[in-house]
Amino acid sequence: MIDLQGTVNCEIKSQVPLSTLTSFRVGGPAQWYVAPRNLTGLQASLEWARRLGLEVTMLGAGSNLLVSDRGISGLVISTRHLRSTQFNPETGELRAGAGEHLPRLAWQAAALGWQGLEWAVGIPGTVGGAVVMNAGAHSNCVAKILVETSVLSPTGSLETFTPQQLGYSYRTSMLQGNQYLVTQATFRLQLSADPAQVKATTAQHLEQRQTTQPYHLPSCGSVFRNPQPYTAGWLIEQTGLKGYQIGAAQVAQRHANFILNCGGATASDIFRLILYIQQQVEKCWSVWLEPEVKFLGEFL
Repeated sequence: MIDLQGTVNCEIKSQVPLSTLTSFRVGGPAQWYVAPRNLTGLQASLEWARRLGLEVTMLGAGSNLLVSDRGISGLVISTRHLRSTQFNPETGELRAGAGEHLPRLAWQAAALGWQGLEWAVGIPGTVGGAVVMNAGAHSNCVAKILVETSVLSPTGSLETFTPQQLGYSYRTSMLQGNQYLVTQATFRLQLSADPAQVKATTAQHLEQRQTTQPYHLPSCGSVFRNPQPYTAGWLIEQTGLKGYQIGAAQVAQRHANFILNCGGATASDIFRLILYIQQQVEKCWSVWLEPEVKFLGEFL
């Protein structure tokens, strides 16, 4: 354990298991792990990794990633404590920390009668991950409501990006695959005269997701991007793969674009099932499904 001097409550630990920190409930340890509680701690952690030449991996809710059984080398920085919310009724803007959970924000906004986040209530991710991935549902996405996001550059300096600068497209942005770390984001919402209606719409979105998607077993959410004009789930279902299993990893019966950990699955089981699905769908439909899930660590 390493205590970053001058930084309160910021300890870097070694060989921390990540399986309990991901929604798939699989994966090996982080070589180094830290969960800073403020911007100062985040900057100190990043500087520590930079001095040692370590690769940095950000970890939010762990809901759309697959961590290798071998774990992750370098420093894993968790945003779980980087939480803050500020609603500005004069501008209709909501500022939230990178570690804030989207469902919590959606319910907070609904309780105030603010429209624009109803779609996010069923997405089990954080603000940071949502900004990076351009998370979305129900024909809405982050790009439509984001005003700006604050990020730490690889050198530790704070920068601000607008949606236009992020190069948003379907479930992607220029923040993917680089060392910029999201610290917070500002969204523009609409103040409604009827909070009850906003809460009702939010509840409807949640009910729809819970009745059409499997949440009774660990998963990462949607595994593949939708290859327009098809949906990944439809292609997988039509290929006859619902219920197909490798080890303890199974294609969900309720929604074929979900892979479930039926108990004791390994990251290798899930990875091999993803590859098998891609191969079978390509054989039947000449479409190669692109993963929406992010792979961390070594798999081959």
